[in-house]
Amino acid sequence: MEIFHMWDVIPLLGIEMPPSGRSSYNVQCPCCDDSPRKKHLNINLKKDVYRCPRCGISGGIFDLYTLYTGVSRDKARKAIIERLGVPEDIKPRKKTVVKPEMKTECPLTDIDSRHATYSALLSKLSLAADHRENLLNRGLTDADIERLGYKTTPVIGMSALAKQLRSEGHYLAGVPGFYRDTSGSWCFIHEKRGILIPVRDYLGRIQGLQVRRDNVTKRKFRWISSTDQEDGCRAEGWTHLVGSVRPTLVLTEGPMKADVINALTGMTVLAVPGVNTLTQLELTLTELRREGLVEIKTAFDMDFAINHHVQNGYNSLLELLGNMGFRYGTYLWDPNYKGLDDYIWECCFQRRRSQ
Repeated sequence: MEIFHMWDVIPLLGIEMPPSGRSSYNVQCPCCDDSPRKKHLNINLKKDVYRCPRCGISGGIFDLYTLYTGVSRDKARKAIIERLGVPEDIKPRKKTVVKPEMKTECPLTDIDSRHATYSALLSKLSLAADHRENLLNRGLTDADIERLGYKTTPVIGMSALAKQLRSEGHYLAGVPGFYRDTSGSWCFIHEKRGILIPVRDYLGRIQGLQVRRDNVTKRKFRWISSTDQEDGCRAEGWTHLVGSVRPTLVLTEGPMKADVINALTGMTVLAVPGVNTLTQLELTLTELRREGLVEIKTAFDMDFAINHHVQNGYNSLLELLGNMGFRYGTYLWDPNYKGLDDYIWECCFQRRRSQ
């Protein structure tokens, strides 16, 4: 085992440090990336390795030092020791090490490429009858379902789907859900059966996909992600906007809930993945303010008032809105109905139908 690690060497090379809490991250590849915005070189601090899935360069600590400095591989260790000020008579401890399997994460590709790939993917899928019935029972119409792009998760043919998308010129690297299988071919992640939900930005572009899984009680909604697969990519916890940007919008939890509220009321609705998942919200609100947003009405499930964990997240949300200078308020409804979508559908529409 060496006396130093990858994180010791990175500052010597002028490479940016990882985001807080991340042990694997991407930087500009000095061999194949022609722009600082392109970041294909993955550095894994936990395993002390690096790899670029685009051009294929890979190695360990000394190889990285050689790559950036031009110092020969056999002199890299001595050069690092001198620059770090480590006594040369300290010998590395001998330890039998099983070389870890290198599964490299691709950096997230741009929104236009993701939108094009996801749109093409969804166009090749269908919506099962039971899933359509589920959505109709929430208050959506067939026209709403078609407009929103809901589909049933594919159960077979993942490699064939990826191959077809590539043949049509779509970019799969850096699109969450796609990865390379053991043969090196692109594939789409196999997810438990459920409803695929497109998560869109304020321009209507698909940023990522969520799935509402069938027959589960915990973590019913999950992101489509391939972060643990070779050349896979993680989802970022994006917000979801439905409806045109107006001075006032409703802020709720979950893209499906937002879609239903918008379909039933016509209000513009913004959804976060959860009241404790606000990493993308500030960026989205900054964009929407430029488009004229001034007031936000929160509409989270009624258990926020009694659930301590949810209430803490809700308080953090209100602090964020206040710090950003937005006017804000909260919708309240009959607590017998958990979500605003449930209340509107049952009390306003179903009751009218029964009269």
